[in-house]
Amino acid sequence: MNSELSSLQVQDIGEQGLLERLQRFCPPEIIGDDAAVLVTEPKQSLVVTTDVLVDGVHFSNVTTSPEDAGWRAAAANLSDLAAMGASPLGITIGLGLPGEVRVSWVERLYQGMTECLQQYNTPIVGGDIVRSPITTLAITAFGQVHPNQIIRRSAAQVGNAIVVTGVHGASRAGLELLLHPELGQNLRDTEKTALIKAHQRPQPRLDVLPILQKILASYSPTPPLLSIAGMDSSDGLADAVMQICRTSGVGAILERSQISLPTAFEHWLTKEQALEYALYGGEDFELVLCLPQELAHDLVQQLDQSAAIVGRITSESTIILHDKKEKFPDQVLNLSQGFQHFSH
Repeated sequence: MNSELSSLQVQDIGEQGLLERLQRFCPPEIIGDDAAVLVTEPKQSLVVTTDVLVDGVHFSNVTTSPEDAGWRAAAANLSDLAAMGASPLGITIGLGLPGEVRVSWVERLYQGMTECLQQYNTPIVGGDIVRSPITTLAITAFGQVHPNQIIRRSAAQVGNAIVVTGVHGASRAGLELLLHPELGQNLRDTEKTALIKAHQRPQPRLDVLPILQKILASYSPTPPLLSIAGMDSSDGLADAVMQICRTSGVGAILERSQISLPTAFEHWLTKEQALEYALYGGEDFELVLCLPQELAHDLVQQLDQSAAIVGRITSESTIILHDKKEKFPDQVLNLSQGFQHFSH
């Protein structure tokens, strides 16, 4: 890209000029009208989710390239679909931009989104562009799911096992390394790279859905299938468990030794720091699922141990962090400890 093109600003080409450039990221057979038309499979429910990301709050040029910001934006929305048990159909993008933003930055943003979406055969099917004093990205994602396979926060039942996919705390650790490069002196380069990648290029856990659906069908071959509660851990593992419990009117006991952490934490963070990153760090985009014990064990086994049973649902109203080794006293978790918009 020559210097003239790289310095081109959005205000130099206007809305229509920018739209013309961005249409190459969209399937030509879908875009071009006032709205997109998406076809769902028979007997499927449409699932819709919207995420708004703001420059300086959700992404920053200090920690993310335009491509990484685009990837993370797409991954966040696909993760919301996965949390509902839905397969993606497409996304639309609402883009607010200052006129001084470089056209190349916007194109790189869309390139990052496309790189993520292509892994899941998900097209960009439309959107809107407006002038804004701050860069804002609003994505609406569409998915489909059989009504009997919808995952809801309100479906947790007493006695359910709590299954968590992947590890937690990696994204928070990656962010800290980006903001403070002097940290992590004891980490190998490969460990630093893996933690930073966890922050910049998270993977939505859509891969879990077909495995979960197959297991459910084996236990309940005819509808209605067994209900599963869950959500993703984008706002932190503790937040996800608390949101599920509050919506379902139940409580939970979490076993601290069962919470999966990146191995890099062992020679970098104290146990308490590592646990804080895992519980409250956020943006790991893993799944937190509540299901009967036998199904939970099958799911963990099918996922080749890249998941763990971290606790169980109780009839109490509290969420307790427990230590079976009794080195630490029981701790009551609450929403105020995690990230909340508009909190001090």
